[in-house]
Amino acid sequence: MKKVILSVAAVFAFGFASAQETTEGGFSKGDLFISGAVGFGSEKTGDAKTNSFEIAPSIGYFVTSNIAIGGRLGYVTSKEEDGLETKTNTFSVEAFGRYYMTPASKFSFFGELAVNYGTSKIEQENVAPLPDSEFKSNGFGVQVAPGVSYFLNSNLAIEATFGALKYNTVDPDGEGDSTDTFELGLNLRDINFGIVYKF
Repeated sequence: MKKVILSVAAVFAFGFASAQETTEGGFSKGDLFISGAVGFGSEKTGDAKTNSFEIAPSIGYFVTSNIAIGGRLGYVTSKEEDGLETKTNTFSVEAFGRYYMTPASKFSFFGELAVNYGTSKIEQENVAPLPDSEFKSNGFGVQVAPGVSYFLNSNLAIEATFGALKYNTVDPDGEGDSTDTFELGLNLRDINFGIVYKF
């Protein structure tokens, strides 16, 4: 199913507009930060339409001067209409750990290891007299990705992760007939941007 998830560009514009000429910035032990993603998408081809919405807040805490741990929640819902209707809802929970090379500086490289669990439900409308169908799946994944962080002022930073080494396994309806995938992303499609706020 095709989906188009649009980033909230206004957040980035606000972040750059709020940038101050200062040397302050960086992380230290005991810092708490929040981040996340919000997006929506819409696609139409003839009579076929797809709408989607995503929200994924995250929080992290520096347990040492270089290491941060945290968690993310994710929810994605989409509806596809092409004469009949198909709804998909996905919920995920993720734990991550990061190692920052120069956390006290405005600019730093970091590496992230994340482990996630997700569950999906697909509700599909069928032509009568066939009953509507429902499919469920559960999945587990591990991901390693490098990234960069840059502070615009003492509290607000932008970050980007690029490329990823991923492993995922999905078990449809708990039947044990799982699908395992392994991928290494090294192109521009695998760059993800975000805004981080440090308390």
